[in-house]
Amino acid sequence: MRRAAFLVMAGLSLGTLPGLAPARAQASAETPVGLWLAYDDSSGHWVRATIRIENRGGVLDGQIIATSNPADAHKLCTACDGARKNQPILGLTIITNMHQDGARWDGGQILDPITGSVYRCIMHVEDGGRRLVVRGFIGLSLFGRSQTWTRVQ
Repeated sequence: MRRAAFLVMAGLSLGTLPGLAPARAQASAETPVGLWLAYDDSSGHWVRATIRIENRGGVLDGQIIATSNPADAHKLCTACDGARKNQPILGLTIITNMHQDGARWDGGQILDPITGSVYRCIMHVEDGGRRLVVRGFIGLSLFGRSQTWTRVQ
């Protein structure tokens, strides 16, 4: 019995038991890359936008690819600074320069297209890759706000 338990534990740690290797590969593939539904901050219930996060050479960027309100598709980021000033909300890159640090991604920034404010950002996936927790903050992450986005299936 002890030998069987040892073999099972060794197989789990090496990922060599039949049928377990795909689950392990899937767990390592849980990244923020993909399509996400971002929810309204005030209600936390209705979808505000769809964000596409892409990996460009190990660095993640995300842009708004759809909005729930058709009128928002024609709005411009008038409150933004620099190159984003007066750019359409639809297609706007709001997440930039995110680098992987273990199970989380950080070092980048996130833009609030409503206020034009840019925040430092950290994020990580949860619930088997179905949820993305995105935290924007100034200075220390303690002084910030988190949103939970859901992956588009």
